[in-house]
Amino acid sequence: MAMFHFDIAYEFYKQYIYDRKLQGLLVKNSMPVPGSVPSVYWELFGAFLTGDKGKQGYGSDLIKHEIKSAVAGASFEYQYHLLAGEQKLTEDMVVTHVFFSYSKDYADVDVRIMSGEDLKGYFSSWLPELRENYAGPNKKQRFRKNIPFGFVNQHGRLIMQIRSGKLVKTDSI
Repeated sequence: MAMFHFDIAYEFYKQYIYDRKLQGLLVKNSMPVPGSVPSVYWELFGAFLTGDKGKQGYGSDLIKHEIKSAVAGASFEYQYHLLAGEQKLTEDMVVTHVFFSYSKDYADVDVRIMSGEDLKGYFSSWLPELRENYAGPNKKQRFRKNIPFGFVNQHGRLIMQIRSGKLVKTDSI
């Protein structure tokens, strides 16, 4: 049974992701709010939430978790690199995936999880295309694919929900 650390993760969210003072400064200075949260912040949010640690080198973001974030309604991008793409794709089939869907102002966040096994249909279907992408004289450095928001929304387990900056739902497994 998975243990989640909602309180610690939520405190991190309030201080570093939904920082109203920073957002006010961005708006006041005519700077965009969307995209102002670096992906490593979502990874750290995921680390605090799961209790997992970061992983050195190529592969999943955390030892046992892959972290994905996107504006609510947008698909989640997976990116694979030439030298270790197949290895990462194989690893994605076994780690747990944590999906953060957020509003443009970061006030609303839904966190869903899915096992690599639940997503294996996507990953398996990508494998031949990934191999082709890296074959021959015209091989590319990167291979990008997406998992639709609708699939994650429908099949992922909602474990945490934030509305207007307030924690409104937590669900342990």
